[in-house]
Amino acid sequence: MKIVVIDGQGGRLGALLIEGLKKEAFDAQIYAIGTNGIATAAMLKAGAHFGATGENPVVRACRDADYILGPIGIIAADAMLGEITPVMAAAVGSSSAVKLLLPVEHCDILVAGIRKMSMGDLVREALESLKNQLE
Repeated sequence: MKIVVIDGQGGRLGALLIEGLKKEAFDAQIYAIGTNGIATAAMLKAGAHFGATGENPVVRACRDADYILGPIGIIAADAMLGEITPVMAAAVGSSSAVKLLLPVEHCDILVAGIRKMSMGDLVREALESLKNQLE
């Protein structure tokens, strides 16, 4: 199974997701794809098996991913202070992978019906959703 974690900025959310995936011992190859080098480095430090940075790695990783995890902004062009290019957003959105997106506020996308949660709680809920998907 291939799990792709996409993050930008400082990579904190991606790193938390990867730490959780490693802790839960999912039988998967974890790909850390950062929109910048700092985010990629943070996710690799958290335990990702592979890492790459930039637009083309996002496109390539999304082609055959089973699951894509990250902030909700990865499906919106110009989100995350412009770090998500239109090509990146299209690659994530058109991927056949199951997308597990976290509604973090720094992406400026509000989803009705979603309660405000801490980043740690969002990550725990995302990992629980992934476990339920796999059962």
